[in-house]
Amino acid sequence: MQPIDLDKEKKEILNKYRTLLRSCSDKTNKKDKKEIRSAFNFAMEAHKNIRRKSGEPYIYHPIAVAQIVAKELSLGKTSIICALLHDVVEDTDFTLDDIKRNFGKKVAKIIDGLTKIQDVFDKNVSLQAENFRKMLLTLSDDVRVILIKLSDRLDNMRTLDSLSKNKQLKIASETLYLYAPLAHRLGLYPLKTELEDLGLKFTKSEVYKAIAEKLQETKDERKKYITKFSKPIKLKLKENKINFKIQGRPKSIFSIRNKMITKGVDFDNVFDKFAVRIIVDSNLEDEKSDCWKIYSVVTDFYKPNPDRLRDWISTPKENGYESLHTTVMGDDGKWVEVQIRSKRMDDIAEKGYAAHWRYKQKNNKENSLDNWIEKIRELLENPESNAIDFIDDFKLNLYSGEIFVFTPAGDLKTLPKKATALDFAFDIHTDIGLKCMGIKVNGKLVSLSHQLNSGDQVEVITSKKQRPSKDWLRFVVTSRAKSKIKSALKQDKKKIAIVGKEIAERKLRHLKIKLNQKTETELIKHFETGDSLELYFRFGTAAISNTEIKHFANLKNRGWYHTIKNKIYGPGKFKIKEKSEKIIVFNETEDILDYKLASCCNPISGDAIFGFVTVTDGVKVHRFDCPNSIQLRSNYSYRILSGKWINKDDIDFMATINIRGIDSVGLINKVTQIISNHMNVNIKSININTEDGIFEGIITLKIHNVSFLKQLTKKLEKIEGISSISRTYKHQ
Repeated sequence: MQPIDLDKEKKEILNKYRTLLRSCSDKTNKKDKKEIRSAFNFAMEAHKNIRRKSGEPYIYHPIAVAQIVAKELSLGKTSIICALLHDVVEDTDFTLDDIKRNFGKKVAKIIDGLTKIQDVFDKNVSLQAENFRKMLLTLSDDVRVILIKLSDRLDNMRTLDSLSKNKQLKIASETLYLYAPLAHRLGLYPLKTELEDLGLKFTKSEVYKAIAEKLQETKDERKKYITKFSKPIKLKLKENKINFKIQGRPKSIFSIRNKMITKGVDFDNVFDKFAVRIIVDSNLEDEKSDCWKIYSVVTDFYKPNPDRLRDWISTPKENGYESLHTTVMGDDGKWVEVQIRSKRMDDIAEKGYAAHWRYKQKNNKENSLDNWIEKIRELLENPESNAIDFIDDFKLNLYSGEIFVFTPAGDLKTLPKKATALDFAFDIHTDIGLKCMGIKVNGKLVSLSHQLNSGDQVEVITSKKQRPSKDWLRFVVTSRAKSKIKSALKQDKKKIAIVGKEIAERKLRHLKIKLNQKTETELIKHFETGDSLELYFRFGTAAISNTEIKHFANLKNRGWYHTIKNKIYGPGKFKIKEKSEKIIVFNETEDILDYKLASCCNPISGDAIFGFVTVTDGVKVHRFDCPNSIQLRSNYSYRILSGKWINKDDIDFMATINIRGIDSVGLINKVTQIISNHMNVNIKSININTEDGIFEGIITLKIHNVSFLKQLTKKLEKIEGISSISRTYKHQ
């Protein structure tokens, strides 16, 4: 091992620090530099004698993060100070109070957001997910936490070679799963591209290496081609006295790999590896018309592909990105992507949220990125979601494409691709979503699950009597809609549980049993409900039959004589309830699918689990903490199914009731009132026919068990005019 040259290291640290100061010289004054120096000295003292896995002094890392923050994100003094101090509380003996005392409340709050949660008591939750959620909580206060964290992650990825293979795989998978999409969402395209490429390098090293070598081999050829392609455009723009610059833009390795997979082609057949960017220097009033002038010049020389025009100038992306994209046919039959934008648009595209904020301050103009951050705040405020649910919901709003739809008044709304009519209703307002009874798209009535397309004009029909259904969770895609529906369903469940408790008290009193804390605990254990809310909800929905309650009472009332007698003669006629066989159901809709337990982690009943759809072997079930889980979630999130263990007895059934009788005014209303209001059942479909005074109805319901269906039938038979009710049922 080579001896450490401490003098050489000191010089290197000083050089890195001076480079950092040069990177922020245009954004800092003498006082700012003094404060940055103070933070640098504090970090030097805190991390002295600590080294990275590579053997380098640890201080190299905070300086590198501060350099990314200053140069690549153009952030100012506070962010640079926080970047220098970001690991102090987590990795040294200094506390948040020390930071607060020396650098103030704001810096301490940002450092707190950057400090990982050290321990989580619930072993079923993902520590990584909890840390990520904690970091995002600071969105409501200071987005700089996320910008510094992304810079921290980028430096970690750049220096990942020194770690073990397992560590590399874990960190790279997290990066691809969460951090690269987050950089994309905040408009940090250079960071996002580098994070993706490095993520691919450490998760699919052979693929990365093969594409990188191909790009290197074709580098000179591509450069010559772009120079030749650009020449006539440059001459024409100069003639028109347009102030511009034009540059070649290499496609990222990650995006080429994605194209190869999605299009099913090899490297040579990825058709738009050639790309140029034209940046026009014009003022705010003229930039849109100048971009279209340049588009006109480009298409004078080269034929555009009509399906590849993207106008993000008229309608910017939700992350603030503005640009005009077209793909044109160059010489030799090669497709070239051309991006046209103003200097301001380019600054926002390169520096993301930091630049967006700077221009917003100048123009005092709200941006859709602010709306997105508002939605994330709303998601974070939902007390019902655990960390992993939150991450899954959050991911929905990161990488999804966008569609643009209109309200009846002509207001433009941005929604993720595959958004449904019901997602639109929730995007307008929570109450409109919860009371949504129907939707008209372009004047025609459609189902709530109808997928919207760009350009649709959407009108929501509401009713005070409407309430959300669990079935809605099956098709909504926005996190806002999901969290609001879940919250409303829980409130409905609580209301039913209040009635259920009264039913339980009454039925137990009839059996000479008092409902107290002890009895409640025994009931939860006996019926395996897990908690009191689920117990009383089952009473409220008649899922627990009178026979089952009597059985519980008999077990409770047998006392010491029967206990001794059972030991001598064996149990009497009342058998202790056998534990129901547990099975796994998938997704919010609790689908019953064929599955196998993964041999890599061998999940058992009660483990937190998820399903993974394999290519050849159906659904494999893994534990949440399975060593392969992050890689599966990172690279194949679209093939992940949420899963949970349930008792076989608890599976809901689809039941069809055939009702016949004499037609009379209000008859169908009485039927639906009993089903919906008195029995708290979901009506899946209803079909009514009347002919010559005879009424016939076919109603499909979602019910819990056969005894429950018998009770419902008895209530319906009491309605005057109904002559017969027949039924069939099957698993959902």
